[in-house]
Order: sequence, then C-alpha cells, then structure tokens
Amino acid sequence: MAEAAINYAAVFGALPGMVALLTPDLKYADVNDDFTRLTGRTREQLVGRYLFDVFPDNPNDASATGVRNLKASLERVLTTGERDTMALQRYDVESAERPGQWEERYWSPVNAPVVDADGRVVLLVHRVEEVTALIKARRGAGGGQTRVLEAELYTRARELQELNERLREAHAREREVALALQEVMLPAPGGVGHHRAAVRYRPAVGSLNVCGDWYDLVDLPGDRIGVAVGDVVGHGLQAAGVMGLLRSALSAASRVAEGPAQALEVLGLYARSVEGAESATAVETCVDWDTHTITYSSAGHPPPALLRTEGTVEFLDQATDPPLGARPDHVPRPQATVAFTEGDTLVLYTDGLIERRREDIDVGLARLADSLVRHRTAAPEHLADAVLLELLPPAGATDDAALVIVRL
Repeated sequence: MAEAAINYAAVFGALPGMVALLTPDLKYADVNDDFTRLTGRTREQLVGRYLFDVFPDNPNDASATGVRNLKASLERVLTTGERDTMALQRYDVESAERPGQWEERYWSPVNAPVVDADGRVVLLVHRVEEVTALIKARRGAGGGQTRVLEAELYTRARELQELNERLREAHAREREVALALQEVMLPAPGGVGHHRAAVRYRPAVGSLNVCGDWYDLVDLPGDRIGVAVGDVVGHGLQAAGVMGLLRSALSAASRVAEGPAQALEVLGLYARSVEGAESATAVETCVDWDTHTITYSSAGHPPPALLRTEGTVEFLDQATDPPLGARPDHVPRPQATVAFTEGDTLVLYTDGLIERRREDIDVGLARLADSLVRHRTAAPEHLADAVLLELLPPAGATDDAALVIVRL
C-alpha cells in the first residue's frame, strides 16, 4: 500500500508555538494556529498585512524597542541568508478586544530564511516562544527580588543589543575600508595589450564576506597574456591584505615562470609564509596568440570556461591540484594546454558566481555554460553584464564574485 502524502499545510497549522511565514517585504504569508491564538488576531487580520502595522510599538512607551529590534533582526536574515536568534524581548501588544489598551508580553523570537535554488531569500520563518506567563509567574512568586532580577535581565539584554549594533556599525566601516583597499590593489578594468577583456567584481551583500576574491591580467613576452583569478579564505581587511599579497606575488611569478604550473608552485611556497593564505585557491592561464593555445593550471579553483564560437563550452579541468598550502611537502603542479580559434572566449571566475547553498557545483557550472552560450555573440563587456545579471541573485550574493572575460 502506497504511503499517504504528508499534508504539510496541516502540519504547519498544528506546529506547537507561534510560527509565521513572512514575505521579503515583511508581510504575513501564513500563520499557524498557535500564532492566531496567542496573539489574539485572526488570519484575516494577519495574512497579507505588514508585520509592524499589525504589531507596532506602544506609542505610550518612549523606551519601547520591540519594532526596531525585530526589524533589524529580519533585515539581517534577508541580507545574510543566515538564521538570527534574538534576545528575550518585551513587546507590548494592543488588545484586540480593547483598542488603545496595551498588554505587556514577553517573546523570544528566532528568524530563519527560506531560500530558492539561486540562494535568494523568498520567505522568512518567524518563530516566537511566548514566555509571558513564565515571567509573570516568577514575578508573583519572587516578589521584589524577581523584579530586580528581571530589571537586571532586561538591562543586560538591552546592553547586548546596543553592543551588537555597534559591532554591526564597526563591520560596516571595516567593509568600506576593505573594499576601498581592494579597489586600489586590483588592476583597473579594461583590456590587456591590444586584446579585448572585461573584468567585474561584485562584493557580497553582507558586511562579513567581502574582499577575498581577486583577478589579474598581465602582458607577457610575445603575443601572450597571463590571466588569473583567486579566492582567499576569510573576509574584511585581513582578506583584502592577503589578497593583495597573493595577487602581486602571482603577477610577478607569471612574468618569469616557464608556465602557469611553475607560477602557482612559486605562489604556493610563498603562501606558506603568509598568515591567512592557507587554503586560498587560484587559477593561472597563459593565452598565446602565436600558437593559438591556452596553457593553464589550477590550485583548487573552479575551472575556466572556454566558450567556442560554434556555441559549446569546454571547462578547462585537466590540470587541477589542491589549494595553496594544502600539501605539507612541495610537489610540482600539473599543467595542460588547449587550442583555441579566433573568436572563442576565455572566462575565469570565482566560486561566488556559480555556487549556491545545498546545490551541487555541477548545477552552477551548467547555469554558467547556458548563459555564456545564449550570449556568445555579445562583446566582452556586454557578456560580463549578462552573466552577472543571470547568475547572481537580484538582492546580491552572500559571497564575493569576480569575473574575467577575454575575447580570443
């Protein structure tokens, strides 16, 4: 006998505790039974309405912070795509039966994202533990001592929230400085030599996940250029500093090394002396127009894509090795060569362009290949814009993304 399908709507309605689903613009999409029962609101009074129109702060209490704290938490979830657990909140709620009268409530909220295949937050799960009865019972049993402890608790909770706000402001300032530092260290957009190239860098939307990605384009002797991209594990000013060191080192090594593999070997040895460079990834390519070949080597990085004029994409994955510093002993890195024809396009990128949570990397590679093929006749600058538009979430990605496109 076939198993009966689970009625998830019924399960959601019966969930214990207050649970609501919110849209990205903070309107109620659905609520469970306990949410309507414990808030004293019907589904009709909730679904489709803006959260803070239904539950505003008490206008009679100048110190009320419930709306500000909850809104900040929900916006963090929308921005970072990460769960956010809030400190215990006092949140006065207007009585449904007696408008103008406010009831003292104590809620412990947790907010979590629901994301789609592209990593975009499409819903927010807003779960609330109702602890009003517990607080009031303790207050009644303990009398004045409980009130003192309660006041101390909320003083500490408010101090913690203020500290978190200061930390977020500090992270935002660090993000601005790191991005400015990265902008100075990365080469200016444009071609290399007489060859057409487009470069793009898109920082993560969160303040904590920026400035680890980099790219580089250099002229080499003969009709050759070196093109590289890399990714540093870490974020903020430290990642920007490490990124600058590795990019400069690889740029110098690529000018004197016999090929991309040797350049990455030198970079790997150098990375061992740089704190924060552990497990960084990079891919180096050498494009030679005299022989119409691309020679490449990868240190744990996603494979470059070679877009053919006839509308196919070949991922250059025949010379892939572990990330920088991953091996305790020095081992020569592999190198491979592939031929190209005039009009083909070389595409290098970092994992922020293709990777999504809970999704196999092959799905992201296929998405990239499809976008490249559909826009293959576009000039490099227009192709770069089209790829970013189609592959990055509209609200921004949670990881940096760098992209280099060279028309061969």
